[in-house]
Amino acid sequence: MTKSNRRNPNNAPGLLKDRTGIPGFDEITGGGLPAGRPTLVCGSAGAGKTLFAMEFLVRGATLFNEPGVFISFEETDEELATNVSSLGFNIKQLIADKKLLLDYVFIERSEIEETGDYDLEGLFLRLEHAINFIGAKRIVLDTLEALFSGLPNEAILRAELRRLFRWLKEKDVTAVITCERGEGTLTRYGLEEYVADCVILLDNRVENQISTRRMRIIKYRGTAHGTNEYPFFIDENGFSVLPITSIGLDHKASTERISTGNSQLDTMLGGKGFYRGSSVLVSGTAGTGKSTIAAHFLDAACRRGEKALFLAFEESQQQIIRNMRSIGIDLEPYVKQGLLSFKNARPSTFGLEVHLALIHKAISDHKPQVVVVDPITNFLAIGDARQTKQMLTRLIDFLKNEQITTIFTSLTSSDNTIEDSEVGVSSLMDVWLLVKTVESNGERNRGLYILKARGIAHSNQLREFRLTEKGIELVNAYVGSEGVLMGSARATQFAREAALAAEREDTRKRRERELQRKHEIYEAQLLALKNHYESEREAMVRELQEPEVGAANQRVDMAPLRPADVDPRMDENGARKARKGNVR
Repeated sequence: MTKSNRRNPNNAPGLLKDRTGIPGFDEITGGGLPAGRPTLVCGSAGAGKTLFAMEFLVRGATLFNEPGVFISFEETDEELATNVSSLGFNIKQLIADKKLLLDYVFIERSEIEETGDYDLEGLFLRLEHAINFIGAKRIVLDTLEALFSGLPNEAILRAELRRLFRWLKEKDVTAVITCERGEGTLTRYGLEEYVADCVILLDNRVENQISTRRMRIIKYRGTAHGTNEYPFFIDENGFSVLPITSIGLDHKASTERISTGNSQLDTMLGGKGFYRGSSVLVSGTAGTGKSTIAAHFLDAACRRGEKALFLAFEESQQQIIRNMRSIGIDLEPYVKQGLLSFKNARPSTFGLEVHLALIHKAISDHKPQVVVVDPITNFLAIGDARQTKQMLTRLIDFLKNEQITTIFTSLTSSDNTIEDSEVGVSSLMDVWLLVKTVESNGERNRGLYILKARGIAHSNQLREFRLTEKGIELVNAYVGSEGVLMGSARATQFAREAALAAEREDTRKRRERELQRKHEIYEAQLLALKNHYESEREAMVRELQEPEVGAANQRVDMAPLRPADVDPRMDENGARKARKGNVR
């Protein structure tokens, strides 16, 4: 029989599968449960077997229009309906619509006589009637231990188990059968997993007084499947599995740049900020402003109209909003607009895997473009460094795969190597901002520098980092004789340099005045020398002209006294006489 829900991954010949509709489960199984075959779901008490089986039926009825039958050997119909109503499943309505049928089969071991002719014919008749009554495509048997509690003979038990599984295959219904986990075995009898086509193990373990639920696909005939342990949780929306351990290094690398929320920090990052989808680590000791840098980033994202998610593990939502108002950042309007969502929890509330699952769910629900995780070092309270790094690695891979730009803050201890992250994830980060305190002149000042920024030309300077009423202010690097100066040392040096500059200006003006006076004296002296020169020149000219005039006058005066010297062509005044006939 062919079902509209049954599909084969990549349209390749092979095993058909039925989607369960359980978030995450169909991804790790490559399409769902084997269609028309029985699947064994085993686990200890409280692992979630019954809820998984019920959701398999409910999702099939509501999402894929596949009616289902739930045969219970432990809980009555009313008890089942009440127990799953907290998950939002309207069992009574599904029963009224003939999408679901609940049947409670009471088995009393004392009433069973073990004989060689014992079989499950009565159960088969009851199952067939239920299947035909609503046209069921799915069926659940909960649990095998209750069904076979009256069969201590292993030979009979093995035969009846095989017969049950064979009968379910012949009816071409996709079946889920739950069973209790045994001592050192997957199942109570140690036989069921061998006859089932698919075996799923649900585990609820407690480590360091923290409970964590995990799922593992032990066996799946005829198809490839995920083999890791996958965290899952049960909340008001039902059963959710996180296939995050299977994410690889195949995420996209965007070339789009987005602002950090501070223009001066953008300038240090080549003028454009971070690449979209990058992971940013902001590390430093307590009180250095890590959360403030993250708040600036969220504020800028919300101003662009992007959705943002703040995952806080130290402060409540209202405390964060109040604190950020002191530096001019008001996050509350973004919360009211639905742009910003907070998820606040103490790390010790859940285990690492549950935190990872809840973060995955929060991102799936809110669909943010930017995320802040503040701080990641708090996870060390519920796991060692290796476990925390593994969890954060999966989280970083998931965020990169979703192209979500994320800021992770990390608290470092004062005695820790400054260029080392407490949880060992610095090598996974695309950008690493380091904020630290610098002690000098009896005060502590904040400093910021970029330790690395992959693919971005960035500043290598240490900038003074100030928190003002208008947010973060990054002061340009100032290097003195004793290194980078900050705080009062910078102010003192500025005052000293201002005084020196004023003194140099006074000296310059005084020298200019002296030079001007010298220039005026020079001009006066030059004018006096010129006048003296002119007077001497005139005197000298006169002296040179006086002998010539005197000699001429003397010749004139002596001419009458020597007539023979008189030129007949000269008149009495010594001038040449004109010739006759020539008119001048």
